[in-house]
Amino acid sequence: MKTSVLSLLVLILLSCLIKAEALLHLNEIGADLRDTAKDILRAINKQHPFANMTTPEIITANGYPSEIHHVTTEDGYILELHRIPHGKHKDLNAQRPAVFVHHCLLCSSSDFIMNTPDKALAYLLADNGYDVWLANARGNTYSRNHVSLSPDDEKFWQFSWHEMGYYDLPAAIDYILKETGEKDIYYIGFSMGTTVFWVLMSERPEYSSKIKFMVAMGPVAYVKNTEGPLRYLSWFSDGVMQKALGLLGRHEVLNFGPVLDYIVSFFCDVKRLTSTICHNSLFLICGANPDQLNKEFLPVILSHTPAGTSARTLHHFLQGIQSGNFGMYDFGKNGNIEAYGQTEPPSYQLNKVTSPVALIWSKNDWLASPKDVLHLLAKLPNVVHLKMIQDPLFTHLDFIWAINADELLYRHILGLLSEH
Repeated sequence: MKTSVLSLLVLILLSCLIKAEALLHLNEIGADLRDTAKDILRAINKQHPFANMTTPEIITANGYPSEIHHVTTEDGYILELHRIPHGKHKDLNAQRPAVFVHHCLLCSSSDFIMNTPDKALAYLLADNGYDVWLANARGNTYSRNHVSLSPDDEKFWQFSWHEMGYYDLPAAIDYILKETGEKDIYYIGFSMGTTVFWVLMSERPEYSSKIKFMVAMGPVAYVKNTEGPLRYLSWFSDGVMQKALGLLGRHEVLNFGPVLDYIVSFFCDVKRLTSTICHNSLFLICGANPDQLNKEFLPVILSHTPAGTSARTLHHFLQGIQSGNFGMYDFGKNGNIEAYGQTEPPSYQLNKVTSPVALIWSKNDWLASPKDVLHLLAKLPNVVHLKMIQDPLFTHLDFIWAINADELLYRHILGLLSEH
Protein backbone atom coordinates (compact mmCIF):
# COMPACT_ATOMS: atom_id res chain seq x y z
CA MET A 1 0.00 0.00 0.00
CA LYS A 2 1.33 3.45 -0.89
CA THR A 3 2.36 5.59 2.07
CA SER A 4 0.05 8.35 0.83
CA VAL A 5 -2.86 5.91 1.24
CA LEU A 6 -1.84 5.40 4.86
CA SER A 7 -1.81 9.14 5.45
CA LEU A 8 -5.27 9.49 3.92
CA LEU A 9 -6.59 6.77 6.22
CA VAL A 10 -5.12 8.61 9.22
CA LEU A 11 -6.87 11.81 8.17
CA ILE A 12 -10.14 9.94 7.71
CA LEU A 13 -9.86 8.38 11.15
CA LEU A 14 -9.09 11.68 12.86
CA SER A 15 -11.85 13.50 11.02
CA CYS A 16 -14.35 10.87 12.12
CA LEU A 17 -13.24 11.29 15.73
CA ILE A 18 -13.85 15.03 15.66
CA LYS A 19 -17.14 14.82 13.75
CA ALA A 20 -19.54 12.81 15.90
CA GLU A 21 -22.42 12.77 13.47
CA ALA A 22 -20.26 10.90 10.95
CA LEU A 23 -19.88 8.08 13.49
CA LEU A 24 -23.65 7.78 13.81
CA HIS A 25 -23.78 6.60 10.22
CA LEU A 26 -21.08 3.91 10.35
CA ASN A 27 -23.63 1.17 9.77
CA GLU A 28 -24.89 2.95 6.69
CA ILE A 29 -21.31 3.43 5.50
CA GLY A 30 -20.65 -0.26 6.00
CA ALA A 31 -23.70 -1.19 3.95
CA ASP A 32 -22.67 1.27 1.29
CA LEU A 33 -19.19 -0.23 1.05
CA ARG A 34 -20.50 -3.75 0.44
CA ASP A 35 -21.18 -2.83 -3.15
CA THR A 36 -17.91 -0.95 -3.58
CA ALA A 37 -16.27 -3.36 -6.02
CA LYS A 38 -19.06 -2.92 -8.57
CA ASP A 39 -19.70 0.73 -7.75
CA ILE A 40 -16.13 1.91 -8.37
CA LEU A 41 -16.18 0.52 -11.89
CA ARG A 42 -19.50 2.23 -12.60
CA ALA A 43 -18.48 5.43 -10.82
CA ILE A 44 -15.48 6.02 -13.08
CA ASN A 45 -17.96 6.76 -15.85
CA LYS A 46 -20.52 8.56 -13.66
CA GLN A 47 -18.43 10.84 -11.45
CA HIS A 48 -17.79 14.53 -12.11
CA PRO A 49 -16.52 14.75 -15.71
CA PHE A 50 -13.45 16.75 -14.63
CA ALA A 51 -12.45 14.48 -11.73
CA ASN A 52 -9.62 12.72 -13.49
CA MET A 53 -8.73 15.17 -16.23
CA THR A 54 -5.44 17.06 -16.20
CA THR A 55 -5.36 20.82 -15.74
CA PRO A 56 -4.96 21.51 -19.50
CA GLU A 57 -7.79 19.07 -20.27
CA ILE A 58 -10.15 20.81 -17.85
CA ILE A 59 -9.25 24.22 -19.29
CA THR A 60 -9.97 22.98 -22.81
CA ALA A 61 -13.22 21.30 -21.71
CA ASN A 62 -14.39 24.67 -20.40
CA GLY A 63 -13.85 26.24 -23.81
CA TYR A 64 -10.56 28.05 -23.18
CA PRO A 65 -7.29 27.78 -25.10
CA SER A 66 -4.71 25.73 -23.22
CA GLU A 67 -0.96 25.32 -23.68
CA ILE A 68 1.70 23.19 -22.00
CA HIS A 69 5.22 24.60 -21.66
CA HIS A 70 8.35 23.01 -20.20
CA VAL A 71 11.09 24.97 -18.48
CA THR A 72 14.46 23.63 -17.30
CA THR A 73 15.98 25.16 -14.17
CA GLU A 74 19.68 25.86 -13.55
CA ASP A 75 19.90 22.71 -11.42
CA GLY A 76 18.20 20.48 -13.99
CA TYR A 77 14.55 20.20 -12.91
CA ILE A 78 12.02 20.27 -15.73
CA LEU A 79 8.94 22.26 -14.78
CA GLU A 80 5.59 22.14 -16.54
CA LEU A 81 3.75 25.46 -16.91
CA HIS A 82 0.11 25.62 -17.98
CA ARG A 83 -0.99 28.63 -19.99
CA ILE A 84 -4.32 30.21 -20.86
CA PRO A 85 -3.17 32.77 -23.44
CA HIS A 86 -6.53 34.55 -23.65
CA GLY A 87 -10.18 34.26 -22.75
CA LYS A 88 -12.93 32.58 -24.73
CA HIS A 89 -13.25 35.59 -27.02
CA LYS A 90 -9.85 36.63 -28.32
CA ASP A 91 -9.33 40.28 -29.25
CA LEU A 92 -6.50 40.31 -31.79
CA ASN A 93 -5.75 43.98 -31.10
CA ALA A 94 -5.74 43.75 -27.31
CA GLN A 95 -2.55 43.86 -25.30
CA ARG A 96 -2.56 41.01 -22.79
CA PRO A 97 -0.21 41.51 -19.85
CA ALA A 98 1.28 38.28 -18.49
CA VAL A 99 0.32 37.13 -15.01
CA PHE A 100 2.15 34.27 -13.27
CA VAL A 101 0.07 32.43 -10.65
CA HIS A 102 1.79 30.16 -8.12
CA HIS A 103 0.14 27.50 -5.97
CA CYS A 104 0.41 26.41 -2.33
CA LEU A 105 2.16 23.51 -0.56
CA LEU A 106 1.09 20.10 -1.95
CA CYS A 107 -0.85 21.86 -4.70
CA SER A 108 -0.64 22.39 -8.46
CA SER A 109 -1.89 24.51 -11.33
CA SER A 110 -5.29 22.84 -10.97
CA ASP A 111 -6.15 24.84 -7.86
CA PHE A 112 -6.89 27.99 -9.84
CA ILE A 113 -9.53 26.35 -12.06
CA MET A 114 -11.52 24.54 -9.33
CA ASN A 115 -14.80 26.26 -10.01
CA THR A 116 -17.00 27.33 -12.89
CA PRO A 117 -15.42 29.75 -15.41
CA ASP A 118 -17.35 32.72 -14.01
CA LYS A 119 -15.80 32.13 -10.57
CA ALA A 120 -12.35 30.47 -10.85
CA LEU A 121 -9.36 32.83 -10.72
CA ALA A 122 -7.52 31.61 -13.83
CA TYR A 123 -10.58 31.98 -16.06
CA LEU A 124 -11.48 35.38 -14.62
CA LEU A 125 -7.97 36.62 -15.35
CA ALA A 126 -8.08 35.29 -18.91
CA ASP A 127 -11.52 36.79 -19.60
CA ASN A 128 -10.32 40.14 -18.26
CA GLY A 129 -7.51 40.44 -20.76
CA TYR A 130 -4.56 38.67 -19.12
CA ASP A 131 -2.17 36.06 -20.49
CA VAL A 132 -2.32 33.53 -17.66
CA TRP A 133 0.60 31.27 -16.70
CA LEU A 134 0.04 28.66 -13.97
CA ALA A 135 3.03 27.30 -12.05
CA ASN A 136 3.87 23.74 -11.06
CA ALA A 137 6.68 23.55 -8.51
CA ARG A 138 9.37 20.89 -8.75
CA GLY A 139 8.24 17.51 -7.50
CA ASN A 140 4.50 17.94 -7.91
CA THR A 141 2.25 15.91 -10.22
CA TYR A 142 3.29 17.81 -13.34
CA SER A 143 6.94 18.58 -12.58
CA ARG A 144 8.50 15.20 -11.84
CA ASN A 145 11.27 15.29 -14.44
CA HIS A 146 14.97 16.14 -14.38
CA VAL A 147 17.71 16.17 -16.98
CA SER A 148 19.55 13.32 -15.22
CA LEU A 149 17.68 12.26 -12.06
CA SER A 150 14.62 10.05 -11.64
CA PRO A 151 11.92 10.55 -8.99
CA ASP A 152 12.96 7.10 -7.82
CA ASP A 153 16.33 8.56 -6.81
CA GLU A 154 16.69 9.97 -3.30
CA LYS A 155 18.78 12.81 -4.69
CA PHE A 156 15.83 14.04 -6.79
CA TRP A 157 13.98 14.98 -3.58
CA GLN A 158 16.78 16.90 -1.89
CA PHE A 159 15.05 20.28 -2.12
CA SER A 160 12.68 22.50 -0.18
CA TRP A 161 10.80 25.67 -1.01
CA HIS A 162 14.16 27.47 -0.92
CA GLU A 163 15.17 25.83 -4.21
CA MET A 164 11.73 26.56 -5.66
CA GLY A 165 12.29 30.25 -5.00
CA TYR A 166 15.95 30.33 -5.96
CA TYR A 167 15.78 28.18 -9.12
CA ASP A 168 12.18 27.54 -10.23
CA LEU A 169 10.84 31.09 -10.19
CA PRO A 170 13.74 32.69 -12.14
CA ALA A 171 13.53 29.98 -14.80
CA ALA A 172 9.77 30.37 -15.16
CA ILE A 173 9.80 34.19 -15.11
CA ASP A 174 12.55 34.43 -17.71
CA TYR A 175 10.75 31.91 -19.91
CA ILE A 176 7.45 33.81 -19.71
CA LEU A 177 9.13 37.11 -20.53
CA LYS A 178 10.85 35.56 -23.54
CA GLU A 179 7.67 33.90 -24.83
CA THR A 180 5.47 36.98 -24.41
CA GLY A 181 7.95 39.72 -25.23
CA GLU A 182 6.91 41.57 -22.06
CA LYS A 183 9.48 43.40 -19.95
CA ASP A 184 7.76 42.57 -16.66
CA ILE A 185 4.88 40.47 -15.33
CA TYR A 186 2.24 40.40 -12.62
CA TYR A 187 2.71 37.76 -9.93
CA ILE A 188 -0.08 36.22 -7.84
CA GLY A 189 0.99 33.81 -5.12
CA PHE A 190 -1.06 31.75 -2.70
CA SER A 191 0.48 30.45 0.53
CA MET A 192 3.74 28.73 -0.47
CA GLY A 193 3.42 30.63 -3.73
CA THR A 194 4.17 33.73 -1.66
CA THR A 195 6.94 32.03 0.33
CA VAL A 196 8.94 31.22 -2.78
CA PHE A 197 8.51 34.81 -3.98
CA TRP A 198 10.05 36.20 -0.77
CA VAL A 199 12.94 33.74 -1.23
CA LEU A 200 13.54 34.87 -4.81
CA MET A 201 13.52 38.57 -3.97
CA SER A 202 15.74 38.08 -0.93
CA GLU A 203 18.33 35.96 -2.73
CA ARG A 204 18.11 37.36 -6.25
CA PRO A 205 16.80 40.93 -5.85
CA GLU A 206 17.63 41.77 -9.47
CA TYR A 207 14.31 40.06 -10.32
CA SER A 208 12.38 42.91 -8.67
CA SER A 209 12.58 44.84 -11.93
CA LYS A 210 10.78 41.98 -13.69
CA ILE A 211 7.75 42.11 -11.37
CA LYS A 212 5.18 44.78 -12.11
CA PHE A 213 3.03 44.04 -9.05
CA MET A 214 2.71 41.14 -6.62
CA VAL A 215 -0.51 39.93 -4.96
CA ALA A 216 -0.05 37.69 -1.91
CA MET A 217 -3.09 35.60 -0.95
CA GLY A 218 -2.79 33.98 2.48
CA PRO A 219 0.85 35.15 2.66
CA VAL A 220 3.30 32.80 4.35
CA ALA A 221 6.76 33.70 5.66
CA TYR A 222 6.67 33.60 9.45
CA VAL A 223 4.63 30.64 10.70
CA LYS A 224 5.16 30.71 14.47
CA ASN A 225 1.42 31.09 15.11
CA THR A 226 0.23 28.41 12.69
CA GLU A 227 -2.58 26.25 14.07
CA GLY A 228 -3.76 22.72 13.31
CA PRO A 229 -1.86 19.47 12.60
CA LEU A 230 1.32 21.13 11.33
CA ARG A 231 1.72 22.98 14.60
CA TYR A 232 1.29 19.78 16.61
CA LEU A 233 3.82 17.95 14.45
CA SER A 234 6.34 20.75 14.94
CA TRP A 235 6.32 20.20 18.72
CA PHE A 236 8.47 17.10 18.29
CA SER A 237 12.21 16.99 17.84
CA ASP A 238 13.74 17.01 14.37
CA GLY A 239 14.40 13.29 14.62
CA VAL A 240 10.79 12.49 15.51
CA MET A 241 9.53 14.84 12.80
CA GLN A 242 11.68 13.10 10.21
CA LYS A 243 10.25 9.72 11.27
CA ALA A 244 6.71 11.10 11.12
CA LEU A 245 7.33 12.48 7.64
CA GLY A 246 8.72 9.08 6.72
CA LEU A 247 5.24 7.63 7.31
CA LEU A 248 3.93 9.96 4.60
CA GLY A 249 6.69 9.03 2.16
CA ARG A 250 10.41 8.40 2.55
CA HIS A 251 11.52 11.30 0.36
CA GLU A 252 8.34 12.28 -1.45
CA VAL A 253 5.15 13.02 0.47
CA LEU A 254 1.49 12.89 -0.48
CA ASN A 255 1.30 12.26 -4.19
CA PHE A 256 -1.72 9.99 -4.62
CA GLY A 257 -1.38 8.81 -8.22
CA PRO A 258 -4.13 7.90 -10.70
CA VAL A 259 -5.55 4.77 -9.02
CA LEU A 260 -6.15 6.42 -5.66
CA ASP A 261 -7.40 9.55 -7.45
CA TYR A 262 -10.22 7.49 -8.96
CA ILE A 263 -11.15 6.05 -5.58
CA VAL A 264 -11.03 9.41 -3.80
CA SER A 265 -13.09 11.15 -6.47
CA PHE A 266 -15.70 8.38 -6.14
CA PHE A 267 -16.06 8.40 -2.35
CA CYS A 268 -15.96 12.20 -2.14
CA ASP A 269 -18.84 12.63 -4.57
CA VAL A 270 -21.41 14.92 -2.95
CA LYS A 271 -24.17 12.34 -3.52
CA ARG A 272 -22.44 9.75 -1.36
CA LEU A 273 -22.56 9.55 2.43
CA THR A 274 -18.79 9.06 2.55
CA SER A 275 -18.30 12.59 1.19
CA THR A 276 -18.80 13.83 4.78
CA ILE A 277 -15.48 12.22 5.69
CA CYS A 278 -13.77 14.05 2.83
CA HIS A 279 -15.21 17.38 3.97
CA ASN A 280 -13.99 16.79 7.50
CA SER A 281 -10.48 15.88 6.33
CA LEU A 282 -10.15 19.32 4.76
CA PHE A 283 -11.55 21.03 7.86
CA LEU A 284 -9.11 19.10 10.06
CA ILE A 285 -6.14 20.46 8.12
CA CYS A 286 -7.09 24.08 7.49
CA GLY A 287 -10.15 24.98 9.57
CA ALA A 288 -13.87 24.78 8.92
CA ASN A 289 -16.03 26.98 6.72
CA PRO A 290 -18.65 24.52 5.40
CA ASP A 291 -20.81 27.19 3.76
CA GLN A 292 -17.97 28.05 1.37
CA LEU A 293 -17.01 24.46 0.53
CA ASN A 294 -17.83 23.67 -3.08
CA LYS A 295 -19.20 20.16 -2.56
CA GLU A 296 -20.00 19.68 -6.25
CA PHE A 297 -16.33 20.21 -7.11
CA LEU A 298 -14.98 18.20 -4.16
CA PRO A 299 -14.29 15.03 -6.19
CA VAL A 300 -12.36 17.17 -8.69
CA ILE A 301 -10.44 19.00 -5.97
CA LEU A 302 -9.40 15.85 -4.13
CA SER A 303 -8.49 13.95 -7.29
CA HIS A 304 -5.88 16.67 -7.92
CA THR A 305 -4.84 17.39 -4.34
CA PRO A 306 -2.47 16.65 -2.68
CA ALA A 307 -0.13 16.87 -5.66
CA GLY A 308 3.02 15.84 -3.80
CA THR A 309 6.29 17.45 -2.79
CA SER A 310 9.53 16.53 -1.05
CA ALA A 311 9.63 15.63 2.64
CA ARG A 312 12.21 18.41 3.05
CA THR A 313 9.73 21.03 1.80
CA LEU A 314 7.24 20.13 4.51
CA HIS A 315 10.01 19.83 7.09
CA HIS A 316 11.25 23.34 6.21
CA PHE A 317 7.85 24.77 7.17
CA LEU A 318 7.85 22.77 10.41
CA GLN A 319 11.26 24.24 11.27
CA GLY A 320 9.81 27.72 10.86
CA ILE A 321 6.97 26.92 13.27
CA GLN A 322 9.54 25.74 15.82
CA SER A 323 11.98 28.62 15.44
CA GLY A 324 9.63 31.48 14.66
CA ASN A 325 12.20 32.58 12.08
CA PHE A 326 11.91 32.94 8.32
CA GLY A 327 15.17 31.35 7.33
CA MET A 328 16.91 28.83 5.12
CA TYR A 329 16.72 25.09 5.73
CA ASP A 330 18.33 23.96 8.98
CA PHE A 331 20.70 21.05 8.30
CA GLY A 332 21.89 20.91 11.93
CA LYS A 333 25.04 22.50 13.33
CA ASN A 334 27.57 20.62 11.22
CA GLY A 335 25.42 20.66 8.11
CA ASN A 336 24.86 24.40 8.44
CA ILE A 337 28.60 25.03 8.70
CA GLU A 338 29.08 23.04 5.51
CA ALA A 339 26.18 24.70 3.66
CA TYR A 340 26.34 28.27 4.99
CA GLY A 341 29.64 28.65 6.81
CA GLN A 342 27.85 29.24 10.13
CA THR A 343 26.10 27.16 12.78
CA GLU A 344 22.60 28.64 12.23
CA PRO A 345 20.75 28.95 8.91
CA PRO A 346 20.68 32.51 7.52
CA SER A 347 17.46 34.52 7.66
CA TYR A 348 15.91 35.82 4.46
CA GLN A 349 16.32 39.56 3.92
CA LEU A 350 12.78 40.77 3.38
CA ASN A 351 13.96 44.37 3.10
CA LYS A 352 15.13 43.39 -0.39
CA VAL A 353 11.56 42.71 -1.57
CA THR A 354 11.18 46.06 -3.29
CA SER A 355 8.41 45.14 -5.77
CA PRO A 356 5.01 46.64 -4.87
CA VAL A 357 3.06 44.08 -2.84
CA ALA A 358 -0.58 43.58 -1.83
CA LEU A 359 -1.20 41.38 1.23
CA ILE A 360 -4.62 39.72 1.46
CA TRP A 361 -5.40 37.78 4.63
CA SER A 362 -8.26 36.40 6.73
CA LYS A 363 -9.02 36.11 10.43
CA ASN A 364 -9.78 32.36 10.35
CA ASP A 365 -6.62 31.33 8.48
CA TRP A 366 -4.84 28.60 10.45
CA LEU A 367 -1.74 28.56 8.25
CA ALA A 368 -1.25 32.27 7.55
CA SER A 369 -2.33 33.56 10.93
CA PRO A 370 -3.13 37.27 11.39
CA LYS A 371 -0.22 37.67 13.85
CA ASP A 372 2.25 36.21 11.38
CA VAL A 373 0.87 38.34 8.53
CA LEU A 374 1.34 41.47 10.64
CA HIS A 375 4.91 40.37 11.38
CA LEU A 376 5.50 40.00 7.64
CA LEU A 377 3.90 43.39 6.99
CA ALA A 378 6.38 45.04 9.33
CA LYS A 379 9.32 43.52 7.44
CA LEU A 380 8.31 44.27 3.84
CA PRO A 381 9.38 47.72 2.56
CA ASN A 382 6.82 48.24 -0.21
CA VAL A 383 3.36 46.98 0.81
CA VAL A 384 0.99 49.20 -1.13
CA HIS A 385 -2.26 47.44 -0.24
CA LEU A 386 -3.56 45.46 2.74
CA LYS A 387 -6.93 43.68 2.72
CA MET A 388 -8.76 41.48 5.19
CA ILE A 389 -11.39 39.13 3.72
CA GLN A 390 -14.86 40.15 4.86
CA ASP A 391 -15.90 36.70 6.01
CA PRO A 392 -14.95 35.84 9.61
CA LEU A 393 -14.91 32.09 8.79
CA PHE A 394 -12.76 32.37 5.64
CA THR A 395 -10.06 29.68 5.86
CA HIS A 396 -6.70 29.17 4.17
CA LEU A 397 -8.04 26.92 1.42
CA ASP A 398 -10.99 29.23 0.81
CA PHE A 399 -8.56 31.49 -1.07
CA ILE A 400 -8.65 28.97 -3.93
CA TRP A 401 -11.73 26.81 -3.38
CA ALA A 402 -14.47 28.94 -1.78
CA ILE A 403 -17.75 29.09 -3.68
CA ASN A 404 -17.83 32.88 -3.39
CA ALA A 405 -14.10 33.59 -3.69
CA ASP A 406 -14.87 35.61 -6.82
CA GLU A 407 -17.04 38.06 -4.85
CA LEU A 408 -14.93 38.09 -1.69
CA LEU A 409 -11.51 38.23 -3.34
CA TYR A 410 -10.91 37.74 -7.06
CA ARG A 411 -12.78 40.76 -8.40
CA HIS A 412 -10.88 42.88 -5.91
CA ILE A 413 -7.62 41.43 -7.27
CA LEU A 414 -8.69 42.30 -10.82
CA GLY A 415 -9.19 45.88 -9.66
CA LEU A 416 -5.73 45.97 -8.08
CA LEU A 417 -4.06 44.66 -11.24
CA SER A 418 -5.80 47.28 -13.37
CA GLU A 419 -4.48 50.01 -11.05
CA HIS A 420 -0.88 48.80 -11.32
